[in-house]
Amino acid sequence: MQGLLLAGRYRLADPIGKGGMGRVWRAHDEVLHRAVAIKELTAALYVSESDQAVLLARTRAEARAAARINHSAVVTVHDVLDHDGRPWIVMELVEGRSLADAVKEDGRIEAREAARIGLWVLRALRAAHSAGVLHRDIKPGNVLLAQDGRVLLTDFGIAQIEGDTTITRTGEVVGSVDYLAPERVRGADPGPSADLWALGATLYTAVEGRSPFRRTTPLTTMQAVVDEEPAEPRHAGPLGPVIAALLHKDPAVRPEAAEAEQMLAEAAEGRRPSAAQAYVPTQHVRSSHEPGARSGSHGGLGTPTTGTPVSGTSYASATGPSYSSGSGRSYHAGTGAPYPQATGPTTIGPPPHTGTGPMTPAAPPRRRRLRNFVLVVALAAIVSAGTAIGLQKWDEGRKSGGTSSAPPSPTPSSQTGGGATDGWERHDDPVGFSVSLPRGWERSVFGTPADGLTQIDYSPDEGKHFIRIAVDTSPDFDDPLLHQRDLEKQIDGLKDYHRVGMVRNTYRDRPGARWEYTWTALPKDIAFPGPRRAVEETYMSRDGVEYAIYMSSPAKSWPTTSKQFTRVLQSWNEPNS
Repeated sequence: MQGLLLAGRYRLADPIGKGGMGRVWRAHDEVLHRAVAIKELTAALYVSESDQAVLLARTRAEARAAARINHSAVVTVHDVLDHDGRPWIVMELVEGRSLADAVKEDGRIEAREAARIGLWVLRALRAAHSAGVLHRDIKPGNVLLAQDGRVLLTDFGIAQIEGDTTITRTGEVVGSVDYLAPERVRGADPGPSADLWALGATLYTAVEGRSPFRRTTPLTTMQAVVDEEPAEPRHAGPLGPVIAALLHKDPAVRPEAAEAEQMLAEAAEGRRPSAAQAYVPTQHVRSSHEPGARSGSHGGLGTPTTGTPVSGTSYASATGPSYSSGSGRSYHAGTGAPYPQATGPTTIGPPPHTGTGPMTPAAPPRRRRLRNFVLVVALAAIVSAGTAIGLQKWDEGRKSGGTSSAPPSPTPSSQTGGGATDGWERHDDPVGFSVSLPRGWERSVFGTPADGLTQIDYSPDEGKHFIRIAVDTSPDFDDPLLHQRDLEKQIDGLKDYHRVGMVRNTYRDRPGARWEYTWTALPKDIAFPGPRRAVEETYMSRDGVEYAIYMSSPAKSWPTTSKQFTRVLQSWNEPNS
């Protein structure tokens, strides 16, 4: 292909780079008599027609995205042309090497130089974000180090332009997995902070010579991104706290771009940014009684401290470990009854220090939004070292006042669809929705509202049979099926779990999903052990609220429960409807 003339003006010389998606050529513009780089989309030659269309659209989107950004640290796109049924991108030729090549050849980058590189990448990102463009694939291979000292950001191949959602398929995760922000691994829509997280991972790689989260497989790598803290960098110097700030798991806690730029500027001058220290998480140190604990050990980027209080909710120890994948809902393996939130002190971590023995540091605060389904779940919070908070059983919560703060009781009525003559009545719930239920079902509030999430239970027998309504005004997902898939990953510990079905559907003319499954509740966990079954309908309302209508009962009651669920769905009315 060497010597090929494209569009009557660009003559290919020699290949200068190659990746999984394409190949980059050095070429000569015979009209303007200058050297250029041309990106060839080779992947389009080996995929199906449907995937080819996606790849072609992405290539054109890359050109549009880069063209919208006017900054000296972004590789300039000169032209886009079609040849052989594929688009080719004509770009500025940068003589030099990538940051990935520099790390491979030199072992690692000196901390102040890495900070300078990061500063220019961040400036490029600020320009991109201001233009409504998310890069979504920040990594050492996409940072170019020119021979003249310039730092340039390239390859907007999977960039997302604000308002353009046509080229990314639902549920698709794109980008290099060890540089994906935790929220992207969980399936949330990326924002500018996701690019900043990837920059932090890139800078870690630069100073340490290795990726902070790369493991043996993509799956274990993504698990590390979500659940683990990187080992403390040994060569980061003043850049260390900046990396820690950018790699915070919670995007809401990461510094804004302007603040991060100031931090990087100080680190590039050899000064340790004081503002960055506030973002360094306090690390949890396992006590000697915890599984896998080693005396004096700790991990991560932070410095252990003693007895630091944090906001959250404390739970009494109960039946065993809990698990959370970070989607906003947490699950307890094997549980079978609702567990309301406990009242009392608001700290996460070990019990208060009593003056005997060493004090175990508390976990760093983490914003969590729990939508927990009864008979499957319990309230839990994952701390940085993997310690699970204990649980409080449903009956204990009721006796201790766990639901005493519930709003006024709903007003039963005999409106259409819920006439008392057939044993059903309509409940006008204080939250605003209304629903018809068999007469005698009593209302309780599950937990306490948090970050726009409200959960209401109705049951005739304190949770043996029940329905739960979850109203989420700021959902983590905009696709109900993806949300249910994420939830399913968290309940592998349920004994005999079996998915009966999980399908995308339409409910009330809105996108929805229905999930039905069975499992065995254990006697050690609940007062209603044995085979159980549950079904959930989740949908997104027109105003962006996620509603989940969930019902569960012993398996032997399912023929009746299933019919009740159908009637509940028919009678359901959103607030203000």
